[in-house]
Amino acid sequence: MGGIRENILDIKEKIQNSAVKSKDSSDIITLIGVTKTRSPAEINEAIHSGITDIGENRVQEILNKYNEVIPVRWHMIGHLQTNKVKYIIDKVKMIHSVDSLKLAKEINKRAGQHHLVMDVLVQVNIADEDSKFGLKPEELDSFLDSIKEYNHIQVKGLMTVAPLEENPENVRIYFRQMKELFNTYKKSNLRNQDMKYLSMGMTNDFEIAIEEGANMVRIGTAIFGARNKA
Repeated sequence: MGGIRENILDIKEKIQNSAVKSKDSSDIITLIGVTKTRSPAEINEAIHSGITDIGENRVQEILNKYNEVIPVRWHMIGHLQTNKVKYIIDKVKMIHSVDSLKLAKEINKRAGQHHLVMDVLVQVNIADEDSKFGLKPEELDSFLDSIKEYNHIQVKGLMTVAPLEENPENVRIYFRQMKELFNTYKKSNLRNQDMKYLSMGMTNDFEIAIEEGANMVRIGTAIFGARNKA
């Protein structure tokens, strides 16, 4: 594995190649560098190398690194507890892991206190894994309808974490199902919903995800190397 700059260039080339194979090849693919356990110095190197968006799994890591990292778009991509929303509401560009009405209500409340509208993605547990967070596909209708009057939330799309498989072809079916869901809800005319992003695909499967319609991928190991111990 090369250095951070070389890795990013390699990933961007793979993204372009995968986009060509996608029916949605005209879409711009947003690359989110996943920086869990990474130092501010490593993150800044990635930013200097062309990363414009970074994703963190933990609130505390955002707080610890925020002032030491070059200005960048921060994404909260991990499971978010309602009692921690207040710490990051004015620091992140998007929250990817909205998976309950309770959490949505808290985000709406805290965003309102800061006079902002928070972009969010709704997390879907497409493979119905017990170890994963997210709504079941059949719960989406009710959930989206329940938050349609939230003035300080803008639903910008869907997110999923696919099962970890040695052969990424084994998860293609889940990405395809997510794309079908996304296309369905993209037609929504609910006033606080603008389905623009389908966030799926990580280091081991992002090429398959893009081929199946992802326009946002979350990549850590392929950029930074094996993860440091938390």
